[in-house]
Amino acid sequence: MAPFKHDKQKQRYEVEVAPGYWAHLDYLDHNGALTITHTFVPDELRGQGCGKILMETVLTDVDAQNLNVRPVCSYAVVYLERHAQWQHLLAK
Repeated sequence: MAPFKHDKQKQRYEVEVAPGYWAHLDYLDHNGALTITHTFVPDELRGQGCGKILMETVLTDVDAQNLNVRPVCSYAVVYLERHAQWQHLLAK
């Protein structure tokens, strides 16, 4: 898992997706169901798999904390549709 920071007050995960480059995922916490509202990867790293690193790092942490997610951000929606191994995290 990539190095990451989780700022619960700002409701943001930051993940180091390449040396010196950080991507982030913003969410709204609704009683343990994290509504993913935005993902960001630095422009110079787009198309290089950094979004996948971001999502896998965050979802691994979400899973470890027994939380759920509600994807609203278009990238998160598509990622979760394509990766069945994370379906158990979807909020009901």
